[in-house]
Amino acid sequence: MKKLITMLLAATILAGYAQQDPQFSQYQFNQMVINPAYAGSRDALSAIVNVRQQWSGFDGAPRTQAFSIHGPLRKKRIGLGLSGYADQIGPKKTVGVYGSFAYILRITNKLKLSFGIRGGMVSYNFDWNKITYQNPNEGASNYLPQAQHTVFDLDAGLFLKSNSFYCGISATHINSAKIYNEKITILNSTNFYDLNYNLSPHLFFIISKGFKLSENVVFNPTLMIKHVKGITSGDVNMNFLIKQRLWLGVFYRGESTLGGLIQVFVTEKLRLGYAYDFSMNNTQRALGSGHEIMIGFDFKTFKSKMLSPRYL
Repeated sequence: MKKLITMLLAATILAGYAQQDPQFSQYQFNQMVINPAYAGSRDALSAIVNVRQQWSGFDGAPRTQAFSIHGPLRKKRIGLGLSGYADQIGPKKTVGVYGSFAYILRITNKLKLSFGIRGGMVSYNFDWNKITYQNPNEGASNYLPQAQHTVFDLDAGLFLKSNSFYCGISATHINSAKIYNEKITILNSTNFYDLNYNLSPHLFFIISKGFKLSENVVFNPTLMIKHVKGITSGDVNMNFLIKQRLWLGVFYRGESTLGGLIQVFVTEKLRLGYAYDFSMNNTQRALGSGHEIMIGFDFKTFKSKMLSPRYL
């Protein structure tokens, strides 16, 4: 019975991972992580690297590294992008590489609407030997095979922007790729358990508005709503751009998480960002805080009429 409970617990943990994409606190500065229609929106060839450590006090906690590079073609009607990430959570490691295409439609001189699609290959590797059990004979590795699966993943989105406003809606994993489909047999028994793991579609809606408070300060509130498997949550960000050189902000994430961020433009092209977050929930607080570093570089900037060339 203990072996069966162990196996079911491991299967439940595995299935639960399908409900969460890699999470970033500085997503508003790199929306390629949630919306392929963002490709080319900065009017520059832009490259970004993110490194995130979540639950820093917990062994086996999520660790994520991601990169993206995107930009418009010369006539600014087409945006192209390349992105990838590596995400480690306990026994599961995920590596994905995507190509993005966006068509940019100019509605007025100040308003653009982008239609984007992204496709790529994602590799999932499950190593149950990384879990330590009090009794090794009851470990999940005795039932669950070491597995590595690679699947095709598909995302799509819309992105609307003007001089001081933007909003976007997107969906990831719209093809609901099947990662794991195994019949696990219990030792010394004819009983078996169906273990299924599919990628679940994630829906994102983001809206943001810039308010010019003075010649040196822009106030930029942002709201993002996420929906997956019947569960809806939201993120609220309150950011300030100071003298076109410094972003300062605070945010609240729907899982009772508070955080702050800072981003500095070291040069006209190079920017460095850091975000820190912690949970107000007593149980999750014991897992530790989250830390995230972002490095961005714009290789070439086209002439733009944005309120701020750094607004996006």
